[in-house]
Amino acid sequence: MTTPRLLQNFSGGRAHIIAANSGAVEALGTTLLKLGVAVEHAPIVEGRAELDLATLQADRDILFVDGDLDGVIAIETDVETRLPPVPIIGLVGVEAPSRLKALTNLGATAFLRKPVHGAAVYTTLFLGINQFLLRSDLGHRLRELERRRQGRRSVVKAIVLIMHQAGVDDDEAYALLRRESMRSRQSLEDYCDALLKKTSGSPALITPQMTTRRLIDQA
Repeated sequence: MTTPRLLQNFSGGRAHIIAANSGAVEALGTTLLKLGVAVEHAPIVEGRAELDLATLQADRDILFVDGDLDGVIAIETDVETRLPPVPIIGLVGVEAPSRLKALTNLGATAFLRKPVHGAAVYTTLFLGINQFLLRSDLGHRLRELERRRQGRRSVVKAIVLIMHQAGVDDDEAYALLRRESMRSRQSLEDYCDALLKKTSGSPALITPQMTTRRLIDQA
């Protein structure tokens, strides 16, 4: 299992800063610009940030959200990873547990104290974005493993099918399915599922005297 490469250069990114006191985050915007990150300040109207979440891109956008603003933004997080669509870094003034919890529930992967000091921005940006990427990758792997686990039923059924129709043992049947899945550039689970769908409701495709190669060909 390979670990995703850590991102170290943030040039080309776009930061959306959601904060009430612009003075407390002035150094944040200045430092981000030096790092090659474009900066936008989302206006706050009646306690809510005016930001079109549908336009955000996970490989470019970063949100900086002021934890002192209650309910300033609502973002749906992934059920498994509890991550938002883009990296979020919490801006912390009052370190009350309730406010830290609110930022964590929002999906923040790093925190930056207010007033922001420029020297702390890169480290926090590095941590926040790379934790987001690592957890996103982990979530993807978990979903893939679960999908393949569920697909194991198709593998077992396909092995039994070939054993029954070709008169081979389970090891030979599995080896054949493995080779054919690799040849077709499919996962073993996907290949077996496709094979079963092709043979579903059809009469036996093969007799014990026929080769397993012909079972695959006729499917």
